[in-house]
Amino acid sequence: MMRDGYVARWRGREYQASPDGDDVRLYQPEPGEGFEEIRPGRYVRVLPASEVEELAYVRTTCTWQGQPFIVLAEHDGWLRVEYTGGRWPVAQAMGLEVFDFGVYQGWAPAGAVADLREQRL
Repeated sequence: MMRDGYVARWRGREYQASPDGDDVRLYQPEPGEGFEEIRPGRYVRVLPASEVEELAYVRTTCTWQGQPFIVLAEHDGWLRVEYTGGRWPVAQAMGLEVFDFGVYQGWAPAGAVADLREQRL
């Protein structure tokens, strides 16, 4: 599973999360006590941040063609990756798309990446 976003631990379970001032929004795909449906297959519960056991940012990283990347998504054996090396000539040589100023993204075959790992920030 490729993750890039906030997670929170509450009552011993980890949830997708979103900090919101003094509160934290917890998300899950199924109904649960205190969770409200916000769309089909998506439920939210808002808690005071003080009730959350842990809040962290999780991202998946890898190397592709010897260069460092963040993994943003996965689809049909391909990974949507964002270059973190900060060198335009390298990004250009790899054929990456300019997503924004200084941000370069592309699709990498999942089997061609190395050092795939999740990091908690």
